[in-house]
Amino acid sequence: MGRDLEPMPLFPLNAVLLPYQMLPLHIFEERYRELVRDCLENDRPFGVVLLREGSEVGDPDVVPYMVGTTARIVQHEDLPDGRINLMAMGERRFRVRKLDNSKPYLVGWVEPIVELEWDESPNHSWLIGRAKNAFEGHLRSVFGGRDVNISVTFTDDPVALSFAIAGCVHLTVMEKQRLLEMTDTAERFRELIPILETQSVDLLDFEAPDPLEEYAEYLSSN
Repeated sequence: MGRDLEPMPLFPLNAVLLPYQMLPLHIFEERYRELVRDCLENDRPFGVVLLREGSEVGDPDVVPYMVGTTARIVQHEDLPDGRINLMAMGERRFRVRKLDNSKPYLVGWVEPIVELEWDESPNHSWLIGRAKNAFEGHLRSVFGGRDVNISVTFTDDPVALSFAIAGCVHLTVMEKQRLLEMTDTAERFRELIPILETQSVDLLDFEAPDPLEEYAEYLSSN
């Protein structure tokens, strides 16, 4: 193993956690209770990885995808029977180079994902502008017909912006995994923009969640 690899407790899920997303979890299996206790005691994150093979519950021989996201526990509640409710936030991406099954929970020896450097070229500036416009249009579609004044504050970090937008649109787990594995911010925007520009949400026909609730954490009370 290279010197730059670090051990990371892994939590395989049938879901993809993107950077800057919040992840609620209900922990009831003993091995994952131990994982959470270890992370809390040592003030360290765990890694969320999408399942490639196996089951979330009761399967010791799962096979995950090799790119995941670290999750920092920001809130937790210990229940009387030992179960744990927690909220974690996605932080940085990593690539698993080796799996270790010696502990009750899966551990990966991981290295950070390095994003290609972003330059302020005219083409990149155009991509940023188009992505922002497409996202605002997407929100207007989601909240169409409602008396909501939409004002979006965008981060200046292109990488963070690409993942923040990705976390607010409806994507399959494989679409999210593809975006997670990309190392080119411009490519990620080029993937997202057509989705934003064509995706419409019909709350009545598809019984989608109330957008006021779905986007509550992003809305100002003013």
